[in-house]
Amino acid sequence: MNRKRLAVALLAVGILAAGPGSAATSPDEILPDPALEARARALGKELRCLVCQNQSIDDSDAPLAKDLRRIVRERLVAGDSDAAIKRHLVERYGDFVLLRPPVKPATWLLWLGPLLVLLAGGGLVLAFLRRRRTAPVEPPELDPAERQRLEMLLASDPHNRPA
Repeated sequence: MNRKRLAVALLAVGILAAGPGSAATSPDEILPDPALEARARALGKELRCLVCQNQSIDDSDAPLAKDLRRIVRERLVAGDSDAAIKRHLVERYGDFVLLRPPVKPATWLLWLGPLLVLLAGGGLVLAFLRRRRTAPVEPPELDPAERQRLEMLLASDPHNRPA
């Protein structure tokens, strides 16, 4: 019974330690207007940290992410729409700054790349399985000279003699 309690306690500690991800926004960045701050947070979750690359600027502690959060908040205070802020950042940093870039010819590889890799991997697995499924090729018959040579070699091998 003690092992079960210990396991449950360790699981609870692990879950609590993992916890929900917290935003990297520092208190000095937070806007006094809750509505603008909510928009800033929402935008921050849609924009990629160009240093971390797999985190949003809202989750990243990188200095560039902090700069991008500052730009977003400055433009919100200036009255820009969310679309205008995204457009400004895309003009400055390219579509890569968006966590969900638009589907267009320049980003087709980004969107279709994982599917192409999956299809190529599936094709390789199928080819491997088909090759394994084919019947083994029988070796050609030995001609009389080869058979005689084999019998001489087997006869001269001390390990090949019957016990």
